[in-house]
This record gives sequence, C-alpha cells and structure tokens, in this order.
Amino acid sequence: MKLGYSQEDQQFRAEIAGWLKEHLAGPGKRFREVGDSYSAAFGPRKEWERELGHAGLSCIAWPKAYGGRDATLMQQAIFIEEYVKSRAPARVNFIGVEFIGPTLLAHGREDQKQRFLPKIASGEEIWAQGFSEPNAGSDLSNVQTRARLEEGAAGAEWVIDGQKIWTSFAQHADWIFLLCRTEPGSKGSKGLSYVLVPMRQKGVTVRPIRQITGESDFNEVFFDGARTSAANVVGAEGEGWKVAMSTLMFERGISTFGAQKVYERQFGEVLSLAVENGCAASPLLRQRLMDVQIGLSVMKANSLRILSNVMRGSPGGELAINKLFYTSLHQKMMELALDVAGPEADYSDDPARPYHVMMEHYLNSRADSIYAGTNQVQRNIIAERVLGLPKEPKVAPTAPAGKSA
Repeated sequence: MKLGYSQEDQQFRAEIAGWLKEHLAGPGKRFREVGDSYSAAFGPRKEWERELGHAGLSCIAWPKAYGGRDATLMQQAIFIEEYVKSRAPARVNFIGVEFIGPTLLAHGREDQKQRFLPKIASGEEIWAQGFSEPNAGSDLSNVQTRARLEEGAAGAEWVIDGQKIWTSFAQHADWIFLLCRTEPGSKGSKGLSYVLVPMRQKGVTVRPIRQITGESDFNEVFFDGARTSAANVVGAEGEGWKVAMSTLMFERGISTFGAQKVYERQFGEVLSLAVENGCAASPLLRQRLMDVQIGLSVMKANSLRILSNVMRGSPGGELAINKLFYTSLHQKMMELALDVAGPEADYSDDPARPYHVMMEHYLNSRADSIYAGTNQVQRNIIAERVLGLPKEPKVAPTAPAGKSA
C-alpha cells in the first residue's frame, strides 16, 4: 500500500500555505492579532471573511457555481491543517460556512441556494443557529418557538414568536436558521419546520450573555412577531427535524478536523512551558503530559479514519464517538495547562503575562461538553444508535415529599 498525498494534493497544499503566508504578513498581521476569541474584533474578522471569499477560499468544498472550488475531502483536510498552522483568525462565519451552507446544498431548493450561498461564501452575510431554547437544550425536540402563516404586504409570511438561547454571534448575524413549531398541537419531533429568518427587523431582540471570561460569544434571541417569507422553509414544511439532524451531522463532521490541529498547537505550548519552568521533572505531571499526548494521537487516528470512511462513502460509529472523545480530552488538557502554568495563568488582559491565555482556553473549554449536544446525550446516542442497546427507560417524575402525585 502506498501512503501519502497525490501530486495534486501537494500542489494544493503549497498554494494554500503560500496564500495564507502572503495575506497574514505585512498589513495582514492585524488578522493574526485578533486571537482565538470569536466575539472580539468583529470588524477585522468579517474583513478576513471577505478576503477568503475574494480568493475563493471561504467554502472550498462547495460547488464553484455557489462560490466554492469543488475541493475534495482530502483537500478540505489539507486546508484545515494549513489554516490552523498559519494562526489565521477563528472564522466568524463558521455557522454559515459549516452548518447552513451544507444544509442548503443537501436540502435547499435551487432558488434558496442561489440567494444565500454566494453571500455566505463572499463573507457578506453572517449567520446564527437557532436551535436551543431554555427548555429545549439537550431535549431539542421540545422546541416551543412557533411560526404561523399570515398574508403580509409581500405575500404569505411566517410570523414567529418564541425564544432561543446560546445563540452564537446573534449580535452580529444578518440571518438565523430556526427550528420552530409550525403545526399547532404537535409534540416532539413532529410538526417542526426549518425556517430562515432575517435578524435585522422589528420583532427580533438580541440580548448578549456575559460569559465567565467577560466576553459574549452567545446570546438570547427573542422573537415577537418577527417575519420571513413563506418561501424560506428548507425542506418540506413539518419535516424540520430531519433537516436539523443533517445540520448536526455537518457540525460533527469534517469541520471538527480543525479541532485536532488546534489542540496539538495548544498542547505544544503547554509542553514547552512544562520543560521551561521545570514541571516536566515531576513524575506525576510527566504522566499527565503523556496521557494527553496519547489522547491527541488517538484523536488524530480517529479523525483520519473518519476522513477515510467518508471518502469511501461509508461513515461509521467513529463519527459518533469523535465529539465525545475530543471534548473530554480538551477539558483534561486545559486542566493540565493550569497546573503547569500555576499563578502565571491567572486571568488577565495584560499582554506582558503570556500565559493568561491558558486560563481563557480553560474557561472556554468548560463549554466543550455542552455544545453540539451534551456528552451525556452523546453517550445515549452511541449506546442506542451505534451499539444497538435498548433505549433509555422513561421515568415518570416523582411528586415532592409530602405531596401526592
């Protein structure tokens, strides 16, 4: 068996590496300086999206007709590797690029693709995801946000009432895709539709959520009579659950390949610090460093296995375990980072304290086991859908002590 990259892939890697080096040098250094925080420096981040779009590098997997370049899966993996290696800024429109874009390609009508995809690829329109609600987080099928059809000035429109939470970038977004209930009286996954809604209108209120880091990557979004065209339903009306499950698969797919590269870079910084400050001399810390190193090797092997199986058209159970594994590993790694850095990791905005960023990464990592489906729910999915075990039994709620049911 001959392993390695084809000549075409090697040329692609050289092209991407060269472009990134050129555009992140000189005046482009300002893009590197925005760091890993998604909410900070939105202006430069959107400008960077436009740079990528102008070069046809924003959505390389998409067809050329919609602003992509028909990149193969291997080329997508190469792009992610070079992107992380270059320390280019975190993508402020990754929800548009990685979630709604592929969903429209899979389920959207041609007019929807023509309307939305080019503006995502060019960086002109930023997107947010409207799935989670206060009572529909891990139990997504409990969505209560509702939409009803009414005749408006521009024809039939969906009128939307409800609330979404943990909505990334909603304060910057131009559009949001919503999972909402369009069939009165429906319950669970039935009667839901996947609707595209403009954010900048009367009836949409965004309230940023202040995180423990002091930033606001997430938001509450309230819909009070917000409107969108009746044509802005992806897939058939009432079949939103099926479309939403496709979006979640894209969220846990090839886009997670970049996480492995980011974690490898972060671990390199932790390891260098451990050698520098003498922590590596401790047998206990050395063991923990090796545990993380082994975990990263396993994560890399699983990522390559996913890539190989997807290229063959037969993704398997390894895709289901990927998110559970890498989020747990990242949390363990960042706990180790704090122990290695010690007091130098105290949270501070002082650039003279180079290790304060480890505290920022640690605090952000606490959300790893919640986003894209909690780890507890992911274990149920693996048990029931991958291993074929019996479904978790439904337990009736018990009445408080001293009261009858």
